[in-house]
Amino acid sequence: MRVIAGELGGRRLRAPAGRATRPTSDRAREALFSILGDVSGARVLDLYAGSGALGIESLSRGAATVDFVDSGRHAIEAIEANLAHLGLTAGVHRAEVMTWLDRAGRGKAYDLVFCDPPYDCAARLAEPLLERLPAALSQTARIVTESDKRSPLELSLPLVRERTYGDTRIAVHRV
Repeated sequence: MRVIAGELGGRRLRAPAGRATRPTSDRAREALFSILGDVSGARVLDLYAGSGALGIESLSRGAATVDFVDSGRHAIEAIEANLAHLGLTAGVHRAEVMTWLDRAGRGKAYDLVFCDPPYDCAARLAEPLLERLPAALSQTARIVTESDKRSPLELSLPLVRERTYGDTRIAVHRV
């Protein structure tokens, strides 16, 4: 796994230990950022961050800030190691996503949110996320979800683009 483009393009990233995390493939990340276009200056929130690859890719491409949220110890260790290895500074939060959104995420005005929960629970997270996300979004925010195409995380927000890569469904929504 590596950073695809931007200032840090080609640099290697560490994945969390164990099988609990499924990093977004390089191919899917490259396609996703082609869809998103310029992320310069964006305030980014990477929920269920895993290795942090999506947020780190954003920083490499000029995002202003990134907050990473994940409840897994191995994920947080991998994110912190990746940030240190690349010389990046970002907010790293070990917390359950819904709890973090209820407490720390309110009023932050993120421009871009990545939401890549474990595939086995993604479908049931739509409603709780829709209840909490609006308080953390800017007026022009985009929300990117990644889930299994057979059990997708479907948000009732305007859909900008949807793509599948193997068994993975990536959807881009706007507020």
